[in-house]
Amino acid sequence: MVNKFRSLNSKLFQLARSSIQRTSVRPRTSFPGRGSGFSGNRKLLGALGALTGTAGLLIYALESSVDASSDCVHPAHQHWNHKGLLSALDKESVRRGYTVYKEVCSSCHSLQYMAYRNLVGVCMTEAEAKAEAEAITVRDGPNEEGEYYERPGKLSDHFPSPYANEEAARSANNGSYPPDLSYIVSARKGGEDYVFSLLTGYCDPPAGFALRDGLYFNPYFSGGAIAMGKVVDNEVVSFEDPNVPASAAQIAKDVCVFLKWTSEPETDERRLLLIKVTLISAFLIGISYYIKRFKWSTLKSRKIFFIPELEAQAEKEAYEAAKAARKAKEQECNKCENQNEKKD
Repeated sequence: MVNKFRSLNSKLFQLARSSIQRTSVRPRTSFPGRGSGFSGNRKLLGALGALTGTAGLLIYALESSVDASSDCVHPAHQHWNHKGLLSALDKESVRRGYTVYKEVCSSCHSLQYMAYRNLVGVCMTEAEAKAEAEAITVRDGPNEEGEYYERPGKLSDHFPSPYANEEAARSANNGSYPPDLSYIVSARKGGEDYVFSLLTGYCDPPAGFALRDGLYFNPYFSGGAIAMGKVVDNEVVSFEDPNVPASAAQIAKDVCVFLKWTSEPETDERRLLLIKVTLISAFLIGISYYIKRFKWSTLKSRKIFFIPELEAQAEKEAYEAAKAARKAKEQECNKCENQNEKKD
């Protein structure tokens, strides 16, 4: 890979050098200094283009080399319904994913950046979200007497953490700390594909692969040894819709969609904004083109000529017109004087 990149880099530099040294085929302009400035700008732009292309290829080569040297299996690409440019998240899948999180994942993982109010209008009504919040107990206070107390949850409360602190979480999981799942899809390379493959990719270790006690083999996890056991299996949860089978793939798919929503809750709003901006921009661009094309047509199509003969003829005609106007004025004055004399 490195040798190929070096050879490609040398070819790019040779191509840039040849383009810079190439003479221009455009005719020379009669204005002094203009041609040399254009040639210098062309050389500078060519050099910048070559360096930019080389930097892009370097980044791509490094990224490919890192992927090739990874110590885990690359997750397969899944066809998600929300991956389209104008596709929205499946709200029913988000609701089922929340059920999977509550019944399976919440025993170890937290969602500390999500509140129950975020569920309203997405996968639950306000009454349903209130009922979910009231099912937890929150330590609040101090009250007027300076004491802390426990109360039912409210919509403004965040999802509770299964452990009091990180040390308690590590103690309960053999030294491993379960990560927070609020932004897990955005934080892991591969996104939903990685989480789906991780949940459904447990298998027996190959021959010669040694696992410590409390670890499980998963080829999609870095190193192959993971502290989380296989928690997604057939019929581990029951869905409200009887037409949706509670298979391992369906459960993993729904929880991945739910975690995609927790990572980017504003995804659907951004896509709606994109549609609005596109429609408004199309209208404004059409109006701008009309103004430029028709309203300014007289200014863009006019031509100014300087012809000495026509200028002299115009001056002569203006002089004769002024002379005729003075003569007519003098005649009118003489006529008025004659009339006054007759009256006297």
